[in-house]
Amino acid sequence: MLNYLWLGFFIIAALAGLVRCLGGDLEVFAQMVNSLFSMAKMSVDIMIVLFGTLTLWMGILKIAEKAGVIEVLAKVLGPLFERLMPEVPKGHPAIGLITLNFTANALGLDNAATPIGLKAMKALQALNPSKIVATNAQILFLVLNASSLTLLPITIFIFRGQQGAPDPTMVFLPILLATSTSTLAGLLSVAFMQRLKLFDSVVLLWFAGLGLLLGLFVCISVGLTSTSYYALNQLIYALGLKGTSLATFSSLLGNLTLFSLILLFLMVGAYRKVAVYDAFIEGAKEAFDVAKNLLPYLVAMLCAIGVLRASGALDYGLDLLRQLVYLLGLDTRFVDALPTALIKPFSGSGARGMMLETMQNYGVDSFPALVAATMQGSTETTFYVLAVYFGSVGIQKVRHAVGCALFCDIVGIIASILVCYWFFG
Repeated sequence: MLNYLWLGFFIIAALAGLVRCLGGDLEVFAQMVNSLFSMAKMSVDIMIVLFGTLTLWMGILKIAEKAGVIEVLAKVLGPLFERLMPEVPKGHPAIGLITLNFTANALGLDNAATPIGLKAMKALQALNPSKIVATNAQILFLVLNASSLTLLPITIFIFRGQQGAPDPTMVFLPILLATSTSTLAGLLSVAFMQRLKLFDSVVLLWFAGLGLLLGLFVCISVGLTSTSYYALNQLIYALGLKGTSLATFSSLLGNLTLFSLILLFLMVGAYRKVAVYDAFIEGAKEAFDVAKNLLPYLVAMLCAIGVLRASGALDYGLDLLRQLVYLLGLDTRFVDALPTALIKPFSGSGARGMMLETMQNYGVDSFPALVAATMQGSTETTFYVLAVYFGSVGIQKVRHAVGCALFCDIVGIIASILVCYWFFG
């Protein structure tokens, strides 16, 4: 699948570049070639940052593993994952790591979620009988990561606040509904492909519990949403941090959460007589093995994405969609938000730039800007996730992972549009 997809990116880019060249843009192929070198350099820059982060978190996770924290999480979630990932043995460390990864993603702690996720993928790879073909468990884990379930999209609130939104948290509930729909679509699509029995009593009980917790979270949040942004500012003032931006305060809370998690692992390790320093060094050494295999996959995918963007193929796709929506007689306001959706599977920073551009061009509380913010918060950089997670363990044949992950994106985009029409007309 990835072979055809990667080749397709270059073929589409070549055709789009040829159209632009015949139209008088003689610089298009120079831009495409420059994008190759630019994305190759970016891959190395990303790898340097990721290597340091991996080294840190691999060490911390080794302490948590030796202290039994991950084993406890695996036992708690064992009955559920026995049904969803039947090839993973009961109580396997991968289950605890997957749980930590999902928790970090849900709280928006990206700098912790990726290293934990790579550790989980490596643990699943240890059970893989064919080292280049993705297992069912690895595909389910990747697709649920690509579904981008985020309960606290604080970065979206910050960007809206910076752009002058009177109520930056206005998109909270639309994002929550859209991202939940995307995650459910990902689970159902993988369950269909893998013939998972979701109507098992244990699975239904877990889902019912999670549904109740999510509903309670929504009810509480709805009551707080209209005032939460201002309440945070008041809290900043009360703590004597007057003059501190909300972005800085949010960063403080996020970093406090991460440091508290690290301290918890260290304290539990010390209580259970783990040689924490030695355990950290042991885990940190594993980061090199993960990182050295990742760069080729990252370069390959990012360069293909760079050429596709530089060729103008995404712009042609957007124009085609606009014309199609117009011919169908539908409201076209949401089309102005689609650049964010089209770029998000390829580039998180690019999509963020498109979202901000939409806010500036149409107004931060305009319908296109609200849709763009909802799409940004409920979709994921799918191809980056594929390259990083599967590349870290040398997976070459991804089976139905790409199709299910892209299905998540499509459902998330459609859900974002429909929810925004429901909330904002």
